[in-house]
Amino acid sequence: MNLSDAVAAFCFGYPFVMSIYWMAGGLLYQRLRTRHEPPADRPPVLARHPPVSILVPCHNESRQLAETFAALQRVAYPDYEVIAINDGSSDDTGARLDALAAHMPRLRVVHLQSNQGKSTALNAGALAARHELLACIDGDALLDPHALTWLVRRFQSDPAIGALTGNPRIRNRATLLGRLQVGEFSSILGLIKRAQTVYGQLFTVSGVICAFRKRALHDAGWWARDALTDDVDVSWRIQLAGWRIVFEPKALCWILMPETLRGLWRQRLRWAEGGTSTMIKVFPALWTPPSRWRLIPVWMNYVVAIAWSYTIVAALVARAVHEVAGALGHALPWAWSGFSPIPQVWGAVLGLTYLLQAVLSMAIDERFERGLLRTLFWIVWYPLVFWTLQAATAIVGLPRALLRGRPERATWTSPDRGLR
Repeated sequence: MNLSDAVAAFCFGYPFVMSIYWMAGGLLYQRLRTRHEPPADRPPVLARHPPVSILVPCHNESRQLAETFAALQRVAYPDYEVIAINDGSSDDTGARLDALAAHMPRLRVVHLQSNQGKSTALNAGALAARHELLACIDGDALLDPHALTWLVRRFQSDPAIGALTGNPRIRNRATLLGRLQVGEFSSILGLIKRAQTVYGQLFTVSGVICAFRKRALHDAGWWARDALTDDVDVSWRIQLAGWRIVFEPKALCWILMPETLRGLWRQRLRWAEGGTSTMIKVFPALWTPPSRWRLIPVWMNYVVAIAWSYTIVAALVARAVHEVAGALGHALPWAWSGFSPIPQVWGAVLGLTYLLQAVLSMAIDERFERGLLRTLFWIVWYPLVFWTLQAATAIVGLPRALLRGRPERATWTSPDRGLR
């Protein structure tokens, strides 16, 4: 096998291997954990209902607040409080939160005078929280009425669980990008989290719907103020502290996602840069106690994904140079005939794999979201978008993370919420 053949095998083979890995993990999770469980809207009765504090960090969320807190009032759990953190909003978010608190006895509002960033807002909310179990949602999220019950049930099943990640579902689908992202959260992210739960370690909780024990956060050092992606950073530090993180798919939450190319690019670039920064930061800690060695495969997969992204670009550039030189009648000192941007046998295999992945993911997720079959056409195509977007953001995110310099407090701006 020459170099170009090896590069082609890596470029097409890595997504294929990861797809098989995710599907195997999803099937194992389905068989081991959820096959005989009740549906998400009919949770079992808990023997105990420990109190829960729900943290809602808000920055310029005025447009979404009515929906978000109306959903929180419908939560079917007997003992919970809601803490909204107004993180220096420049709109009327603070005033609206105060008005909501006047009519919602469970709600308390914490006001920060200036934009301190989501991590600082969460730390402030955790400090104000009265209870050991913390659930966190974003200011645009609609929490399912039974989500708290499922989260608490999972905590009660294993005292070693320090954090849980819930199951976010897309609720805005007005554009092609919105419909494609339905495929991402079903056919890719859901399978990834199921697989990682089965295999032992998660890359990250979903920041839009997650839950923590205060003891685990204390052991991890709480949320880091300089983290670009607070969810990735705190997930790794909790696991490095010896706690487990698992996926609870029945803890549903309906969210808004970007529906413009610019908004999607900015969101995913921040994810890529923040994830890479975390991988750089945690690298020395991976090699200390044996208990931390379990995180090394997840870390290595992230590194391989970045290497794959750069290989794809380098291979395409080499192919373009090869074609241009041939068209001009110049012989190059090296041959590059093995890799083509137009998929042939490998492309057909990968396409069939994506179709199988889409059908499998829908079979698993149909019990959480009725009518998912109507999105099959978009779900089949999303893996191609996912890998293309991952390659582009990884290429830009790596140098940005390496050149970031001295960590500073990571403030935030309101993301693209899509077309409503």
